[in-house]
Amino acid sequence: IIFLLSTFLIRMISFYKIIIALFIFFTSSSIAQLEVQYFLEGARVTDIKQEGAYLWVATYGQGIYQYSIKDGKWVNYSSKTSNLENDLFHCVAASKDFVWAGASEGLFIYSKKTKKWTKRKFAQGGEFGNWIRSLTFDEKKNLLWIGRFRNVTVLNVKANKYTDYNRVQDGDEKTNNFNSIALEGDSVVWFGAESGVHKFLSKKKIDDKSAWIYFKNKGRNFNAEGTSVSVSDFAFMPKEIWFGTDEFVTKEQPEYNPGGIYVWDRKLKWERISKANGLGGNGIYALARTGNYIWAAVYEFKKNDKEEYGKGLYLINRINKKVTPIDLNLLQLKTSNVLSLYFDSTNLWVGTSDGLIRLKVGNELAHLKK
Repeated sequence: IIFLLSTFLIRMISFYKIIIALFIFFTSSSIAQLEVQYFLEGARVTDIKQEGAYLWVATYGQGIYQYSIKDGKWVNYSSKTSNLENDLFHCVAASKDFVWAGASEGLFIYSKKTKKWTKRKFAQGGEFGNWIRSLTFDEKKNLLWIGRFRNVTVLNVKANKYTDYNRVQDGDEKTNNFNSIALEGDSVVWFGAESGVHKFLSKKKIDDKSAWIYFKNKGRNFNAEGTSVSVSDFAFMPKEIWFGTDEFVTKEQPEYNPGGIYVWDRKLKWERISKANGLGGNGIYALARTGNYIWAAVYEFKKNDKEEYGKGLYLINRINKKVTPIDLNLLQLKTSNVLSLYFDSTNLWVGTSDGLIRLKVGNELAHLKK
């Protein structure tokens, strides 16, 4: 149960700052406070990553933004500022030396040394092989994982060597169409595809067949629901994994991608959280974990016009699976289209189709209990 105690609107030059005190009753009867700040009004924020003291934000329409957490300054790279030829990006990642941005026409690379952007296109995979949909940088191994519409690529940053891998399973091309990539510790890399999910044991060699495990919606996996399962995001706990999935259903194929969140206990049990449990829709754009709570960015796919409609932000208790909708009016959001989430251990960054908000999350919500 969420109660609005007070809202203070302070007009600032580049954003509005609202302090919202919310009573959120947990099992310990404690209280969490959320502090909200607004940035990049009008920007469609598709991805958010952190590198050291900087946040990197990909947008679809306004290029790439760099935010200094220390001094609160923003730098924009776009055609408008004449330092980047493209403005339409799906994803971003960064290291101490480089920034990588994924677009439909290839990989854009920013050298912090030369302060210049270059573009790389991929020979394998045809035209759609240059559609970069997910980027994840492994700092410990100095590797960049590149999820493409066709094939996954790993970049050895030190050697500047790109290696492409075709992960088609059982002749199903959608198993090689990558949506998402996530690191679990330093030993596992997860790849969400349009059909199933790939698990790579990264302490083994990538060419070792025993290093790869593929999960599809058969048997116990994903409760064998739907014609296919398209994995959009992950949230990891020691004893379970949460898989966000896409919804895509039509009159002709009403069960093609049923969507929802699947919780796997890493053994045999799979549990689905969906519209039936209180979500506004079955499509999941993004997941983020703060302590014993999972935040979910939700959408609904309409059969009639075959379009996605944003349904806002939801908070889920990972212990009892209770779903609580976040009242977007409290956050003064102009849209229910929440596209991306990133938790930096103190703040939850929420990317929407109309800007970026920062929720400073207090008490149990911000404390990462194992």
